[in-house]
Amino acid sequence: MASAKEEILARIRGARVPPAAPVVRGYHREGSGDVELFAERVADYRAIVHTVTNVPEALERLRGKRIVVPDDVPAEWLVDGVTWLREPLTIEQLDQADGVLTGCAAAIADTGTIVLDGGVAQGRRALTLLPDYHLCVVRVDQIAGSVPEALQRLEPTRPLTFISGPSATSDIELNRVEGVHGPRTLEVLVVT
Repeated sequence: MASAKEEILARIRGARVPPAAPVVRGYHREGSGDVELFAERVADYRAIVHTVTNVPEALERLRGKRIVVPDDVPAEWLVDGVTWLREPLTIEQLDQADGVLTGCAAAIADTGTIVLDGGVAQGRRALTLLPDYHLCVVRVDQIAGSVPEALQRLEPTRPLTFISGPSATSDIELNRVEGVHGPRTLEVLVVT
């Protein structure tokens, strides 16, 4: 005689399940992709946004700082007068740096979000989480209008990190605290 458990499992195994109906996904795929909208939304998150035409010129103000960079950042970004820290770095070395400079995989105008995937000029995830300051370069052609549009541009098997402003959380009394789970300051250079 079968136990109750065995009987239930036998019924489950023998059950015929009708095929699932397809799910219609009517996502709004096309956003504006507008540079001004992206800059406005990023600023809404308390990030600092600059629209620039010349990245090295915009990076001149980092002189005297110790900035972490991934190994594959464009050589022209490495302006003189900055101590550029490169991998391999320990957690302590990352934490003691003045900041990190990266590129991005994509950006989303509708949400003001930057997406990193560990690709070119982005480095490993820890580079953008430990320093208290993150300076991210976003090219205009990387700005998608909507989240679905951005997702179509990304490789889904890569480690995706979505950044919407500086790291922030709220305590039990809803007091905003920045810099708890990542950089306290996010600065974005939108390159036109």
